Amino acid sequence: MSVLKIHHSTTYRYNRPVSLRPHQMMLRPRESRELRLRSIDLTITPGAVVTWAHDVAGNIVATATFHEMTDKLVIESRAEIELDAVAWPVFDVAASAIFYPFQYSADEWTDLGALTTPQYSDLTERLRTWSRTFVRSVPTDTLALLKDINAGVAAWISYQSRDDEGTQSPVHTLERGWGSCRDMAVLFVEAVRTLGFGARIVSGYLYNPSQELAGMTGSGSTHAWAEVYVPGAGWITFDPTNRNVGGVNLIPVAVGRDIRHVMPVIGEFFGMNDAFETMSVEVSVWA
Repeated sequence: MSVLKIHHSTTYRYNRPVSLRPHQMMLRPRESRELRLRSIDLTITPGAVVTWAHDVAGNIVATATFHEMTDKLVIESRAEIELDAVAWPVFDVAASAIFYPFQYSADEWTDLGALTTPQYSDLTERLRTWSRTFVRSVPTDTLALLKDINAGVAAWISYQSRDDEGTQSPVHTLERGWGSCRDMAVLFVEAVRTLGFGARIVSGYLYNPSQELAGMTGSGSTHAWAEVYVPGAGWITFDPTNRNVGGVNLIPVAVGRDIRHVMPVIGEFFGMNDAFETMSVEVSVWA
């Protein structure tokens, strides 16, 4: 078990005072059997009224409401967690799902719902064709198939950090041959969805003091990866950016159907169109 501290700071600067609309924040690590939250402290400048709620995916969302104009917004989160994920997890896959293709139960299919449906257009079936190349036989081993696609994303796509907002479509990422961790996570999720799997995007933090993993600077950074639901095993973690399976270096914060639903901070302001100046994010994760 590792005891880790996380400091996440987001700063917005404006060239004149603006009125801030409510901002939503997903910064609280998501507790599970492998992760226990010891403490969390959220500081916002200028002062705001903060309320907390669970969204439809069970994420804890903080909403900040502001009552004064400002030319600078700083959102800081400090958390301490216990992480007890193993490096080489063993998955107890149900007998009915050991080999692909398999059928989810009626209840599983209903509950997974849109998580089995691709969210991006693939009119030429470029993505579906790429995904099918990993199905080496019918039937084929389910876990081996998912691991091959996970490794295939990393082999096909070169990691490249992007500071611009938004996420590339999976087809665009395939055609470019490069992308950020969020682009690679979306590609993996959409690829397995074309094969009928239920999958979701995860956002959170990547921790690795050796600094050997892609998708990070220093000992920690924000990161995006994926989870696939396999009967018996439940939600299995895949990090295509680093070809990893399991959550040994990962601190989940939010899960969702689409990357847009798991952004750490979302908000708008009232003011002149040219009022926005810069946004900066600093993240540290250490033992």
